[in-house]
This record gives sequence, C-alpha cells and structure tokens, in this order.
Amino acid sequence: MSETHPLLQNKTPEALALYHAFVAAFREEGAAGVASTKSMLVVEGPDGHAAYITQLGKNFLHVVFPFSQSFPDNLCFQKIAQVPGQQQFNHHFRMLLPEDVNDEVRAFMRRSLKPGR
Repeated sequence: MSETHPLLQNKTPEALALYHAFVAAFREEGAAGVASTKSMLVVEGPDGHAAYITQLGKNFLHVVFPFSQSFPDNLCFQKIAQVPGQQQFNHHFRMLLPEDVNDEVRAFMRRSLKPGR
C-alpha cells in the first residue's frame, strides 16, 4: 500500500512505523494485502476483510477486528461492541508499540483470516 492514502499522509515516523509493523505481522499470519476505502485501510484475508485500520495518531494505530461473536476474555482489546442489527462484534485494538502485536494479537489475526470468523 502506497503512503498516498489520506490516512497515511502527514503522519509521524512513529505512526508510520507502527502501521508497517502491523501490516508486516498480519502478512506473516496470512493476510493477502491492504486495500483502501475513503476513510480507512482494510487488511484483506483470503475470504474478505480481516481488519480495519481506522486511525493513525501521533504515536498509535487503531484497528478494528470484526468477528461474528464477542471474545471478552482477552487482554488486547480496549472495547468490544456489537454492530446494531447485525451479528458482528467489532473488537477495538490500540497499538502503541510494535511489541503490542504479541501472541494473543497474532492469534486474533489468524482467527480474523478464517472463513466465518
């Protein structure tokens, strides 16, 4: 993904490093690549959208993992919210350091790449 997307423009080197580390880790787990919409970057899996990069702050990356069920027993998500009227539960992950993509986050990355997640 080129850094021409508005979400990546005029960002700090720290934020861009987090973005690149996150995408690299996701690709190691099997992600096909990154697509873009007007307002976000979408990590693509073999069967569709695996995660949404919705915000790059000065020193953080905000990612939403959409799942068909809630996974409340975790240490990595700061918020879990059901999309009204849908069987989709958005799990919000805030990355502050490259090390935040730990074994638990990688397990959720792999889960998000599976059909019917």
